[in-house]
Amino acid sequence: MTGHYGQVTFTEGVRAHQIAHGSRRGYERMAAVPDVPDRLGENEAWFIGERDSFYTSTVGETGWPYIQHRGGPRGFLRVIDSRTIGFADFRGNKQYISRGNLDHDDRVALFLMDYANKTRLKILGRARVVEAEDDPELVASLSVPEYNAKAERALLIEIEAFDWNCSQHIPELYPRDQVIEAVRPMRERIAQLERENAELRARLEQDAATRPH
Repeated sequence: MTGHYGQVTFTEGVRAHQIAHGSRRGYERMAAVPDVPDRLGENEAWFIGERDSFYTSTVGETGWPYIQHRGGPRGFLRVIDSRTIGFADFRGNKQYISRGNLDHDDRVALFLMDYANKTRLKILGRARVVEAEDDPELVASLSVPEYNAKAERALLIEIEAFDWNCSQHIPELYPRDQVIEAVRPMRERIAQLERENAELRARLEQDAATRPH
């Protein structure tokens, strides 16, 4: 966890519970850093670039949080610089809940998961929406040409803080294409053995048929 992440998230109520449960002292030292936004490093940039989906949350005018899954080709979430990430907002079910919430409150939280390696990255930031008609070049630069989806707008997120979470309780899951590729040699070997077995069985049956009784 970065110190600035603690500064942003450790509210008075949170600190009260940390005191009650004995964890305040360690976290207090961690958050004792200059109050400046975090910058993404090489590890964060690489991790973000490898993702093909993430979860994002916004807050509506009624105060209810809203979580949405965002998916696309690997790398569709781009690191623009050490303080900014962005992505093309592909057309979905046209509810526009996240889009409407951002008119009310620009704060967002992102959850990036790597289930295979039991790793997760949490990002807090402020989002700026750019509609396609206002800046078609920007939207085009964040789009993925080979991906069959219409980009309606671009979302640019200015990083406020981030946190690498522990791996505890993360299920170890693997993408379907990786599983298929991993078991391919085994499937090919099984097919080869089945062919050899069939050939041996056929020879045995032929020998049995030609053997004098």
